[in-house]
Amino acid sequence: MFMEQLSNGIALGSIYALTAIGFTMVYGIIRLINFAHGDLYMIGAFLTYTGLTLFNMPIVPSFLFGMVGAAAFGIAIAKFAYSPVFKAPRINLFLSAIGIAIFLENFAMLIWGPETQSFPSVINNKVYSFIGIRISSLQLIILGSTIVLVGILTYVVQYTKLGRAMRCVSQDMDVSKLMGINTDRIVYLTFALGSGLGAAAGTLVGMYYKAVYPMMGFVPGLKAFIAAVIGGIGSIPGAMLGGLIMGISESLGAAYISSGYRDAIAFIILIIILLLKPEGLLGKGIKEKI
Repeated sequence: MFMEQLSNGIALGSIYALTAIGFTMVYGIIRLINFAHGDLYMIGAFLTYTGLTLFNMPIVPSFLFGMVGAAAFGIAIAKFAYSPVFKAPRINLFLSAIGIAIFLENFAMLIWGPETQSFPSVINNKVYSFIGIRISSLQLIILGSTIVLVGILTYVVQYTKLGRAMRCVSQDMDVSKLMGINTDRIVYLTFALGSGLGAAAGTLVGMYYKAVYPMMGFVPGLKAFIAAVIGGIGSIPGAMLGGLIMGISESLGAAYISSGYRDAIAFIILIIILLLKPEGLLGKGIKEKI
């Protein structure tokens, strides 16, 4: 029983981690909590669903179609909703994020309808048993997809020219401009990467629960934000760690305490972490000059 819930928690935590990384990447570059990120997760799931049902594409091309489509949405949002208010007071960015979230939800209702859509069964979900551990094919796919995508992202950030530019912009955007870095381009690419990862998470959830609907990104987006804060917002390894902590504790709490407390567990963990380590588990305290 424990090992089965643990495997469920790791699969769930992998999804939270993918979503949380999108939050933490955007925050690391422009210090913005992108509250529209959960809705980009939803848009990605719907685009994958469209690729499967309308265009009759296989699952892998549909998966990539959802990620690329969500990345395009992310770039458009950064360019037309956030760029005009980058230098404005932070409340303007916050209100823009809330407005974009509401727009995306209503856009999804207009295009795909307000009702829940049944996600096609694209994988034979077999259950495997090994030394008392029961794990399904979908759980393995979720975990494997997360490892591959995070591995690619880590390589891009740590070992490519783009990644060096992203790290430079995250340190100081004004100095990066003086060094010849096109900061607008870096911001747009960061939004694209974060949105693509969020879309991957949304698609995996759609496959797992066999359903997609316009409000599906709200609660997971909120939990992914909590996971990013727990791990240390701005830290990619922290987002991974926070997502896994969230998923495992939620799964075990629902099994051994009560499923009614599933959502409350996330906030309880957040409060405990913030009391003990306000900057998050892997976050670094930043001193600001006043």
